[in-house]
Amino acid sequence: MQPRKLASFWLLAPVVLLMLGALYQLNSSSPDLETSAPATTETIRLTVSAAASLQTAMEALDPTFASAHPTIEVNYNFAASGTLQRQIEQGATVDLFISAAPKHMDALQGKNLILKDTRRNLLSNSLVLVVPQDSTLKIREFRQLTDPAVKRISLGEPRSVPAGQYGVEVFTNLGILPQLKPKFVYGNSVRNVLSTVESGNADAGIVYATDAQISAQVTTVTTAPADLHTPIVYPIAVMAASVHPEAAQIYSKFLTSKAAQNVFSQYGFSPSE
Repeated sequence: MQPRKLASFWLLAPVVLLMLGALYQLNSSSPDLETSAPATTETIRLTVSAAASLQTAMEALDPTFASAHPTIEVNYNFAASGTLQRQIEQGATVDLFISAAPKHMDALQGKNLILKDTRRNLLSNSLVLVVPQDSTLKIREFRQLTDPAVKRISLGEPRSVPAGQYGVEVFTNLGILPQLKPKFVYGNSVRNVLSTVESGNADAGIVYATDAQISAQVTTVTTAPADLHTPIVYPIAVMAASVHPEAAQIYSKFLTSKAAQNVFSQYGFSPSE
């Protein structure tokens, strides 16, 4: 090799070595870059069975919860509390249950179907007498339902619809239940009762104040005195068979938050004492 070519080789050698070293470091660092990449977060689908009277308020809360917990998708099953209770007893996959009466939650708790230490009282409500908005009947209080002019009274089926159960208590304590029974038109949920009155297929109906509030097609005649019926309380609990108990508790805690309670109050609910 000539002296000039030899000198050029030795001048280029360090550059070549630096390039080879850089390539080696880049290749060796690639696995670390791959392992540090964020994993894809899967959506948790939560099943919530809730009393029919809660539907409008809970659906209004969806955007707030979704914004705070984007990986938790809440799927609702709204129906009469007794119906939901039976579904859970028969093995339905439910993460969280909200009843419109303690007795349905008590039944599940007695069968160890509730996750320990997750039960709490969420809300309270009141019971009202409603008539169609265009009614010509001069009904002003519950005792007037005995009037022969009142032919049909819509009431939730007492064994499965808590509002119906509370209504029977009111009529019993007023001493007018036997006179009213022949007039009853039973509904399978409190919203079904409301629809029956709205359509004019009943002269009057017994619903929650929260249901009457969302309807422009009924008029609230009077509110049942609290001492005429069992306190209307909505208990909430995570189910023992919940597929996502942690997410269910997150949602349960959200419903008791100040922000959620403010929304519930807008729909006529009160915090449970």
